[in-house]
Amino acid sequence: MSELGDNEYSGTENLEVMSEAINYNAYLTHLVFAHVKATDSILDFGAGIGTFSIPLKKKGFDVSAVESDLKQLKRISESGVTSFSSLEEIPDETFDYIFSLNVLEHIDDDVSLLKMCRDKIKPGGRLLIYVPAFQVLYSSMDKKVGHFRRYTRSELLSKVNAAGFHVIKNEYVDCLGFFASLFFKFFGNDDGRINRKALIVYDRYFFPLSRVADIFLNRLLGKNIFLLAVS
Repeated sequence: MSELGDNEYSGTENLEVMSEAINYNAYLTHLVFAHVKATDSILDFGAGIGTFSIPLKKKGFDVSAVESDLKQLKRISESGVTSFSSLEEIPDETFDYIFSLNVLEHIDDDVSLLKMCRDKIKPGGRLLIYVPAFQVLYSSMDKKVGHFRRYTRSELLSKVNAAGFHVIKNEYVDCLGFFASLFFKFFGNDDGRINRKALIVYDRYFFPLSRVADIFLNRLLGKNIFLLAVS
């Protein structure tokens, strides 16, 4: 995305590792599919390596992607997904549904970006956002991949409202991941790389337990925030 201010994303290596987080990616896929309609025109904003837009395309959905990293954009485009390097290339009121997973934290002026997303959504359209939570968890990994911030529910709510959306859901996700991220901050590596073996262990054994615990703790803490809004 030109909105990110870079043409090559510094966290591609971590994206490749995260593709092995089967349960985590299945959960995000569930979030995306749970709020999509068969007739929707869909935009994956900050599509990365196409982890979510490419499966949508394969299932027959009308999906487009915005990605500023030129190598990743080429990869997505070659899969058949209509691709753009910037939101500015897209006419207003084009999409019924925009989703953006772990992207907003990369944007310096996130409110202006949210307002631009609001312009691209048709009246009554939906916006789904998933971002990292709690600045106290900011670590070498956040720095490596270019995060400006991590959010609280109240901060994200305020910014999405300021962009002209009406928020329907706003909750923390992955409460056990909060403690895992805190551990990584103080005892993890300094280069920000994700440990593949540790990721797989957490994903297979702890993430499913964390999702159950989220039922009781989703308003208190979590490693991430899930927000759904309408225009």
